[in-house]
Amino acid sequence: MARKINNSYLLGQSNAPTTGGDMLKIRIDGTPVWEEVDGVEAFLATRTRGIWGGGDDPSEDYTNLIQYITIATTGNATDFGDLSSARYRVSGFAAATRGCFAGGYDGSNQHTTIEYITIATPGNTTDFGDLTVARSGSASCASAVRGLVAGGSSNVIDYVTIASTGNAINFGDLTVNRQRVAGCADATRGVFGGGYSPNQDTIDYVTIASAGNAIDFGNLTSDIRQTGACADATRGVWLGGYNGSASDNIDYVTIATTGNAADFGNLTEARYSGSALASATRGVLGGGWGASAYVDTIDYITIASTGNATDFGNLIENGGAQPGSFAGY
Repeated sequence: MARKINNSYLLGQSNAPTTGGDMLKIRIDGTPVWEEVDGVEAFLATRTRGIWGGGDDPSEDYTNLIQYITIATTGNATDFGDLSSARYRVSGFAAATRGCFAGGYDGSNQHTTIEYITIATPGNTTDFGDLTVARSGSASCASAVRGLVAGGSSNVIDYVTIASTGNAINFGDLTVNRQRVAGCADATRGVFGGGYSPNQDTIDYVTIASAGNAIDFGNLTSDIRQTGACADATRGVWLGGYNGSASDNIDYVTIATTGNAADFGNLTEARYSGSALASATRGVLGGGWGASAYVDTIDYITIASTGNATDFGNLIENGGAQPGSFAGY
């Protein structure tokens, strides 16, 4: 059984208490107490594998490649399988074991396609259903049950139940119609930041379990688009983006509150159109477009601790222009 001390996983503690729950927390008075790990912690604990699918590649224009990493380690990505078609500006979201790719653009048409994989098993995607409207450059996020896709040539928010298959259902609307926006979520709340036409600093939020229109959350530190977003159980983070030039800035918010984003640190290099994903502790950004060229770099951060990103490894293909991304296993 996985145990945690103050939200950090602890393995092999033979002298740790064995009754009364499965998370050891230290009270203010110094007393150690075991508490039950809720569904949120269990969901986050499964996020061990990071996945990117699709994107814009210099050798092929657009790619259908799906690639993966083990988030707790460092190293280069490995081939997982293929999307049903080559496209970029794809959205990605996942529950514990199943990940979905939605929408995208193939150079001629925006897509309504939703397809899925079983994250533990490399292979090609299977058809899931369709979005309510064709779109690309949309944001996505998920709880342990429900996946949301927001914006991307519209202000529409769609949702699906990830464990089933079928067409998406209308959830509500963003406060601002925008594309090339990025989203992330804690256990209950989804947040969507940045976007385009013109560049936006807007952050919206929704309660994932309750359909309805988004509400203003606050603002990012700059008007920016094509940023990557990910979250742990507490913090949402936006990495890189385009604000007149490629940016190396990282912003963060506390998702359960509202307010403006604060500076977190910097990427190893400035870039936009990369896509992010996270485990319970580590945020990872892969791919993008740098100052003058595609980037295959993967960076990582520890989400609970502000600071600059560290090099993780490299993607198989550069995956610029927003590949879909998510984590699970």
